[in-house]
Amino acid sequence: METIILFAPLVGAILCGFGWKIIGETAAMWVATGLLFLAAILSWVVFLTFDPTAHPGGHYTVSILRWIESGSLSTDWAIRMDRLTAIMLIVVTTVSALVHLYSFGYMAHDDNWREGEVYRPRFFAYLSFFTFAMLMLVTADNLVQMFFGWEGVGVASYLLIGFYYRKPSANAAAIKAFVVNRVGDFGFALGIFGLFFLVDSINFSDVFAAAPTLAETQLSFLWTTWNAAELIAFLLFIGAMGKSAQLILHTWLPDAMEGPTPVSALIHAATMVTAGVFLVCRMSPIMEFAPHATAFITVLGATTAFFAATVGLVQTDIKRVIAYSTCSQLGYMFVAAGVGLYSAAMFHLFTHAFFKAMLFLGAGSVIHAMHHEQDMMNYGGLRKKIPYTFWAMMIGTLAITGVGIPLTYIGFAGFLSKDAIIEGAYAGGSSYGFWLLVVAAAMTSFYSWRLIFLTFFGAPRGDKHTHEHAHESPMVMLIPLAVLALGAVFSGMVWKKDFFGHTNEVAAFYGIPYEEAGAHGEGHGDGEAKADAGHGEAKDGKGGKGGHHYVFAGQPGEGALYIAPDNTVLDDAHEVPKWVKVAPFVAMLLGFALSWLFYIVNPSLPGRLAENQRPLYLFLKNKWYFDELYDAIFVKPLIGVGRFFWRKGDGNVIDGTINGVAMGIIPFFTRLAGRAQSGYIFTYAFWMVVGIAVLITWMTIGGGAE
Repeated sequence: METIILFAPLVGAILCGFGWKIIGETAAMWVATGLLFLAAILSWVVFLTFDPTAHPGGHYTVSILRWIESGSLSTDWAIRMDRLTAIMLIVVTTVSALVHLYSFGYMAHDDNWREGEVYRPRFFAYLSFFTFAMLMLVTADNLVQMFFGWEGVGVASYLLIGFYYRKPSANAAAIKAFVVNRVGDFGFALGIFGLFFLVDSINFSDVFAAAPTLAETQLSFLWTTWNAAELIAFLLFIGAMGKSAQLILHTWLPDAMEGPTPVSALIHAATMVTAGVFLVCRMSPIMEFAPHATAFITVLGATTAFFAATVGLVQTDIKRVIAYSTCSQLGYMFVAAGVGLYSAAMFHLFTHAFFKAMLFLGAGSVIHAMHHEQDMMNYGGLRKKIPYTFWAMMIGTLAITGVGIPLTYIGFAGFLSKDAIIEGAYAGGSSYGFWLLVVAAAMTSFYSWRLIFLTFFGAPRGDKHTHEHAHESPMVMLIPLAVLALGAVFSGMVWKKDFFGHTNEVAAFYGIPYEEAGAHGEGHGDGEAKADAGHGEAKDGKGGKGGHHYVFAGQPGEGALYIAPDNTVLDDAHEVPKWVKVAPFVAMLLGFALSWLFYIVNPSLPGRLAENQRPLYLFLKNKWYFDELYDAIFVKPLIGVGRFFWRKGDGNVIDGTINGVAMGIIPFFTRLAGRAQSGYIFTYAFWMVVGIAVLITWMTIGGGAE
């Protein structure tokens, strides 16, 4: 079953990309889509039936083939199946299958292509190839296989972002994404090299088992001495920074909106950009022994969440608003991973996939209705024109802003998963992370409701003809929205205890050994034997039923995540003060109220505020001037260096040498040879005599020497 899940998208990509001329364009697209739905259905079967207690260490492997054998390096292509893999399988295949279906309507009539030009099979083939590469990444049993999938999704994203290859802006965005990700990937590659150097293996089981040893090892790197676990964790996170668009390496994500909207939903909402979060959680055995690296992850994640939220406040392109929202939400996930709350990071990754994919596809439905107009300033009053899209976007907005009933488990998906992270940041001792995430929650509410109000409420703005002909999307585009809406509403409530319950509940879900702790923390009993204990609500708030208190007791590699016994952030998060639990809800209400005031009650306020605070407005509008800064520091100097080598090196040295030889030296000798060709017999006879004399002299001297 796992093998079918992995290879179904690859088969679909090959048949759709190369076989459409034989079976027809429509048939090829349906084959690719059908295989994705098959993979999605099987992924849900695996997720719902997976029992970590049935397998040693909470996982099992499915061998595909022997791959790379070189010296002590032994790399098999194998599927590592544990709870972490199962979660990513349903995220990737479900969103991808729905995006495939959605693309039938969205890509049906694309003005970017000439009449009669075939483009849809290529698009579907790229989508399927991307899905295969992503599945390679999340099912990897070793770091080389993960890196193969990591680079595969990079290639696929380049092809999809630059799908409209006749648009210079699309080509530039694709190149930018590719180059910026290569910077992060270099750090990831160094981390892999470092692990192989230290452990002599890149298989996860070996690496995880060696984690305690790495924490006691010193390593020289860049003219200084590092703790090996800290260095490896930091290098791996650099790779995550690029793929998950964290601050410094984030600039590619908004530009990637140049690709078709289904691409934005697939790559930049639910799958590729979450690969960095998955990497950090997968490498939790290393991260737990690297407190300085995880502190850096926490700070950078919180800063990214805040930065992206501020920029989202003033964007007018509907897709860019959602793109910066994605960047911000990824920051939340890294904060959770940074404080050691990996299960909550995966919880938000899981719920975010549903509501963010729905927001992107809903935005695509709006763009489709408005004849590819993306500026929200030209929208307004669309809720009666496209009612189904309106309600889908409303559900997505309620989910991302965190609407629910405070101090209960009742609410939309984002209410439960985002609040879990904020509570975890407080419990983990990161005041910086906690307060920035609360402020970012208020901003998230503001720009999310701003999007709703500008798009669906108020008087129509922009081209009158476009508004008159606005229409609801076809059913093939609405069905995916309805399915994703179910996840946006219920996924948080259904799986809350598994992802963010007490220690025994989370441990049982992820296959992590745990044990009952006594009054002074001593362990009592075998946690795996009690794996199904404590699935009810904890009566004492301490992690189990009837006053029992549990602690994680596994070794690195036992279970899908490793959480050290002294990492009590999960249980501490349930014990935070009530004002901490309510703070995100209050922030959400403040953001909503301010957005209502600005865009419903008094729509002239935003314009007046932008004029009064012009420098701040331009600072946010220009995305903190990161692009301009990088252009001045990196791009222009590199272009100058390239121009110097082009003119001086290529032009003067290489071309000059070739031209000098071809136009100077060779003609000189040619003229000398021409003079020797006089046409007189006595001249030739003279040179023959000279030649014979030289030959006899050489033979005489050579013979005498012997």
